[in-house]
Amino acid sequence: MAARRQRQVVSETGLSRQRVVLEAIRLADREGVDGLSMRRLAGALGAGAMSLYHYVASKEELLDAMIDAMFEEIELPPEQIDWQAAMRRRAVSTRQVLVEHPWANGLMGSRTTPGPANLRHHEAVTACLRRAGFSVLMATHANWLLDSYVYGHALQETSLPFDTADELADMVEDVYLPQLPPEQFPYLNESAAALVAAGYDPAEEFIFGLDLILAALEPLRASA
Repeated sequence: MAARRQRQVVSETGLSRQRVVLEAIRLADREGVDGLSMRRLAGALGAGAMSLYHYVASKEELLDAMIDAMFEEIELPPEQIDWQAAMRRRAVSTRQVLVEHPWANGLMGSRTTPGPANLRHHEAVTACLRRAGFSVLMATHANWLLDSYVYGHALQETSLPFDTADELADMVEDVYLPQLPPEQFPYLNESAAALVAAGYDPAEEFIFGLDLILAALEPLRASA
């Protein structure tokens, strides 16, 4: 018993708020945010559950800190380039974070006590759009539209039954095409066969749609 208490004291001396948050992120990456509890987190850290409350007062505070860490990973829109290129880089970075941490997708916009990285991120996005000439209202429209596309696309990506163009090609040939006889589904059969032959990569769809949105927003900036 004494030896076990000693091991626990030694392990807990290495705790910090940053370590607690990072381990919570790793746990959520593996099992989703529903699998995250203070007890399970304590076990992963080799600490007592009550000791975690020295660093985060509640699970809600922990979630706020985890989401703030996600915003810290996203590249802010650079100030030295035009607004479309800046927002493009920010969108690509956001998508990468959401694909790597799918549990965060439903939480990024839901926190009512945003942390410093969260606020810094949204300030930078708004500043980029406003400096580009968008009105306050039009900048809000643009921000909503871009976020809806990025978050929605990331959600769709994480639900697909394949990860690469090669995996998609294998699924089309082995699974989809046998279910698409050309006499019954001529257009679907034609599309599936043509995409495989062309080496179609669904990952390219994100940039295709993003560039269309950015191009469509440009006249609204000019009219403002």
